[in-house]
Amino acid sequence: MATHDGRRLLMPGIEPLPALMVAPNGARRTRADHPALPVSIEQTVLTAKACHAAGADGLHLHVRDQAGAHILDAGLYGEAIQELQHTVPGMRVQITTEAVGCYTPAQQRQLVRDCEPASVSVSVAELSANAETRLNIDFYNECQDRGIAVQHILYEPADLVSLVSLFPQGLYADQALQLLFVLGRYSVDQQSRSVDLIPFTDVARRLSPDADWAVCAFGIGETACLQSAHEAGGKLRVGFENSLWHADGRLAADNAERVAVARSIIDGRN
Repeated sequence: MATHDGRRLLMPGIEPLPALMVAPNGARRTRADHPALPVSIEQTVLTAKACHAAGADGLHLHVRDQAGAHILDAGLYGEAIQELQHTVPGMRVQITTEAVGCYTPAQQRQLVRDCEPASVSVSVAELSANAETRLNIDFYNECQDRGIAVQHILYEPADLVSLVSLFPQGLYADQALQLLFVLGRYSVDQQSRSVDLIPFTDVARRLSPDADWAVCAFGIGETACLQSAHEAGGKLRVGFENSLWHADGRLAADNAERVAVARSIIDGRN
């Protein structure tokens, strides 16, 4: 479980993923999609407080520029993290490096260096876009040295195969490896189904059986997908980044309402 130069790629004592993470806004949706979707840092902090009270123990953080557009900015992330730590100190905060077609892998890696978050999510497909394996290995070693937890976003099972091929010296076998299975991203109308989970878990069971994994799901099928993930031993990510709806098709009032549904699944009250 080491690189070819003898260094581990992930810290063995890293904190596990939160049981229930909320992703309240994402990179693309705005308040035109839902009036309760947070865009500013102030709105995100208020949403985090309500979601923490509803049962979320982690927050997947996106920040926006003054026009409300997605941005990777270490200064804005630092400001948001400071406010969140003050308001909801018991909530783990994970930043994103999502490119949204605007940022290169080099810029994504530099963001993490500049921000030094406790936790970050990275897309395997995005980070490996330029075949910069050596640079990515260096990036992971830096994250290890700085104690940064890296969760890998997998939009399809093939992304895990790519991760294995990029890091053949054992990254994928480390029980500190953190994964996010994204269900429904490429489905018709981005509507997920619980059966979408099976190909992910089949590949993960074969290639990385000890990985710490969670699920998020697009569309009205989100609740059913989260239920299936919980039954399969996974952790849950819920929120307006992926879905605005309850299982019966009703529009959720806010992120906290969706968190409460996911918490009921974990607690066996659904």
